[in-house]
Amino acid sequence: MTIRDWPQGERPREKLLNRGSVALSDAELVAIFLRTGCRGHSAIDLARRLLQQFGGLRPLLAAPRERICAVTGMGTAKYAQLQAALELGQRHLGEVLFRGAVLDSPQVARDYLHARLRDRQYEVFCCLFLDNRHRALAFEELFKGTLNGTSVHPREVVKRALGHNAAAVIFSHNHPSGVAEPSLADQSLTQRLVDALALVDIRVLDHLVVGDGETVSFSERGLL
Repeated sequence: MTIRDWPQGERPREKLLNRGSVALSDAELVAIFLRTGCRGHSAIDLARRLLQQFGGLRPLLAAPRERICAVTGMGTAKYAQLQAALELGQRHLGEVLFRGAVLDSPQVARDYLHARLRDRQYEVFCCLFLDNRHRALAFEELFKGTLNGTSVHPREVVKRALGHNAAAVIFSHNHPSGVAEPSLADQSLTQRLVDALALVDIRVLDHLVVGDGETVSFSERGLL
């Protein structure tokens, strides 16, 4: 039986329209993005199999393309649809940063950066550029590395900050290990960046280290 044969009120799309998206299960939401299933299995059957095989919604969306495309009924098109859904959600979450919101506490940036960086399989160094009232001007991923770290160049950071006419910045990077505790190398790098940006009168407000379950703020730790 295909989804078209189901009672109209039980079809995921109609259910969403009639009862709202919160009424749908994870499998039903995934099925809407997948649109179709495979021979002998509906889109919901395929979605349930994916969620069971990968251990839930978050690990499914964080899985590499090769693993997802290896599942019967999946392929590059369906993988692209799931990644588009993930990116759409992240951009929606991040819009608050670009509506004139004043980032006067680590928590505002923490929520956004944690959602964006926690599932990366490699290390990424990012920067939020702020004006003199601490309103977000731009967000950029400046450097990408491996599981062992990334090479961050202070000169390039200064160049990008000046390019955005920033008065302050918030740095962030993830630890693919899942442990958010700042290393001595993280502290040393942060001090180098603070010193470099001070030469052009740009303040470093915070450096957030994103792990799996938590995000550590240098500012809250007294490391800045």
